[in-house]
Amino acid sequence: MPNFGKLMKQAQEMQQKMAKMQEELAQKEVEAASGGGMVRVKMNGQQEVLSVQIDAEVFKDGDKEMLEDLVVAAVNEARRQALDLAKEEMSKITGGLPIPGLF
Repeated sequence: MPNFGKLMKQAQEMQQKMAKMQEELAQKEVEAASGGGMVRVKMNGQQEVLSVQIDAEVFKDGDKEMLEDLVVAAVNEARRQALDLAKEEMSKITGGLPIPGLF
């Protein structure tokens, strides 16, 4: 039978490491672009959008739907990159073991 006290201590250490990782992810940034760089989105590792940059050339055509599509594409790519970053950081804590429900 495993030592319950030792198991609780390991769980607390894991929780502290995860809290530290979340703080670090808030400081890390990813950037994604769409439309050949006409739309750029910066996001932190916690999937918060930090900035959106839109090249003035996009507005010249007046194609609202195209701009909306470019923004969606850039946000989705930035989100994918942020998730990959979080998974990479989590694997450092878990030793590469997948833990259901974390990401």
